Amino acid sequence: MSSEFCPLLASNAGEKKCLNSELWHACAGPLVSLPPVGSRVVYFPQGHSEQVAASTNKEVDAHIPNYPNLSPQLICQLHNVTMHADVETDEVYAQMTLQPLSPQEQKDLYLLPAELGTPSKQPTNYFCKTLTASDTSTHGGFSVPRRAAEKVFPPLDYSQQPPAQELIARDLHDNEWKFRHIFRGQPKRHLLTTGWSVFVSAKRLVAGDSVLFIWNEKNQLLLGIRRANRPQTVMPSSVLSSDSMHIGLLAAAAHAAATNSRFTIFYNPRASPSEFVIPLAKYVKAVYHTRVSVGMRFRMLFETEESSVR
Repeated sequence: MSSEFCPLLASNAGEKKCLNSELWHACAGPLVSLPPVGSRVVYFPQGHSEQVAASTNKEVDAHIPNYPNLSPQLICQLHNVTMHADVETDEVYAQMTLQPLSPQEQKDLYLLPAELGTPSKQPTNYFCKTLTASDTSTHGGFSVPRRAAEKVFPPLDYSQQPPAQELIARDLHDNEWKFRHIFRGQPKRHLLTTGWSVFVSAKRLVAGDSVLFIWNEKNQLLLGIRRANRPQTVMPSSVLSSDSMHIGLLAAAAHAAATNSRFTIFYNPRASPSEFVIPLAKYVKAVYHTRVSVGMRFRMLFETEESSVR
């Protein structure tokens, strides 16, 4: 089975076409990695429910029915993964199709080699900046750190006075945004001026949100955003949002486990840092091959404010 998957976006004609995988992963964050199609994964219904609660800013209702026959974790075959971006907010999410393995298939797992999969490709030539109040002012521009501008943007002609150029960047929905990149001021700095306020208004950006630029292998400039963690009353419009989501996801998982049938889930990587679908090999290693005791020190990866990892 192919390990490739196609991220999707809707075109104006209603057709589906692939969005840029590199940009999707950059918007999702450096700690996010999607399992490859065809691999075995472990699905945690409680973790999924907790992400829904985080996304909707609402705790799980006590009246939601219990499913005593639903295991805390389900070993599944991952049949399909598609990456999406919400039309209104640009928030990225993934849709996965899972199928619980039968008891016999689970026994046979230990006779198969471990499926470590291929890590999702993260961009290398990019920068991410958290917006300041000045960056989001309708009368100002976007101040670009010098190293970032020299690394990601095409080089300026410093023989011009002032050095300037037009940049064309594409977002997750394949929309083009044009900016004037200029090097000026006292002290001199890199700025995006003309076109920037239009982008800020269209995307409804505020101080605390982040903007990232990627220069890809095709010599294209890509542009993405990450919303600051603000309380949400609803999830992105592309994903259903209500108390019924908790009941629906638990009922779907319970039915799929009982019948070994396929079911579909949505994963919003920016809603909460916890993954609820992980590669089986990663789960087995953590549970059976990692010894942890009280008082033990350990290292853990964190995403920094500027999107690097420490």
